[in-house]
Amino acid sequence: MRAVLLLGLALLLAVVGLGAGAVWWGTNHYGDQVARIPDAFPSGPRPPEPTAHDGGTTFLLAGVDSRSERPTTGNEATARLWKYGAQRSDTLMLVHLGADGRTTCLMSIPRDSWVPIPGHGSAKVNAAFSWGGPALLVQTVEQLTGVRVDHFGVIDWHGFKALTDAVGGVPITVAEDSYDPVLEWHFTAGTHVMHGEEALAYVRQRHGVPGGELDRIKHQQQFLRSLMTEIRGEVSLTDPLGTARMLDAITRTVSVDDRMSNSDLRDLMLGLRHLDASDTTFTTAPIVRSEMIRGQYALILDIPALRDQWRAIETGAAS
Repeated sequence: MRAVLLLGLALLLAVVGLGAGAVWWGTNHYGDQVARIPDAFPSGPRPPEPTAHDGGTTFLLAGVDSRSERPTTGNEATARLWKYGAQRSDTLMLVHLGADGRTTCLMSIPRDSWVPIPGHGSAKVNAAFSWGGPALLVQTVEQLTGVRVDHFGVIDWHGFKALTDAVGGVPITVAEDSYDPVLEWHFTAGTHVMHGEEALAYVRQRHGVPGGELDRIKHQQQFLRSLMTEIRGEVSLTDPLGTARMLDAITRTVSVDDRMSNSDLRDLMLGLRHLDASDTTFTTAPIVRSEMIRGQYALILDIPALRDQWRAIETGAAS
C-alpha cells in the first residue's frame, strides 16, 4: 500500500545501515533527498499527548488520487502537492511506532468515513485534503480521533507505481477471481507478482468485490505486509547497487512534513532495525453502519471505540 512508504524507507535504511558510519551517511544522504512539506500541521489548538504514553511516534500517512499527469510527491515532483478541489486522500492510515522499535500498529481510516471537517460541516474524510491540503487533513483526523499526529507522509499514484516497480514487484495472493468494472481490470485467483499498474488497481479495487471499501482496505494492508517482507528479505549489503536503487526510488516518490529532520529519520531507522511484517498489527477504524447521506455512500464510525482503541495503542496496552 502506498501510504506507508516512509516506514519502508526506514526499514531499508535499517538493513543497510549496519554500522554507525553507514547509519549517519545513509540517513543524511537519503534524508536530504526526501521532499519536505511546509505548513503540514494546523495552526490552532491540537490534542495533547495522553498522560500515559509509551514514548512512541504517530504518523498520519496518506495516498492521494491527484490524477495529475505529473508527479505531485517526492523530490521529482513537477506539479503542486495540493490545489483546492484537485486531490483527495484515496488512502488514509494512522501508524504508531512503539518506542522499543519492535512493534508497529497501523489503523486504516476508510475514505468513505463520514466525519466533521473543521470549517466545512460533515463530509467524507477524503474531502479534507481536497479542501485544505495536509493541514486540514491532519486537523480533521486529530479532532476525530483525539490523536496527536507527530509526522505526516504522503505519496501519489505515480510514486506508488514507481516504487512497486523499483522493488521488482510485490507477490500478492488473490483469494478469488473478480472484475472491477470501473478500473476495467480482471484479477484471477492465485499468487501473482504485481507490478505498478496492476498493484495500483489492486489496492484501489472496491467494485466487483463483496466488501466494497472494506475489501479495498484488506487489499491495501495485504500489499503493505508483503512489501515489508520483500524489503526486509531482499535488501542486503551483498547488493549495494540494488539497495541504492530502492532507496532512490523511495526518496523520489514520498514527501514528509518539514518538521521531520534527518536526525528524526535516523532515530526512526535505528528503532526499526529489528522490525518486520510479523511485528505489525493491522486494524481498521471500527464502523457502526453504512448509509446514504446526501446521495453519497458513507460509513459511520464508532468514535468512542476508535478513541479507546487508539489510546490502548499509544499507551502500549493494546494486545
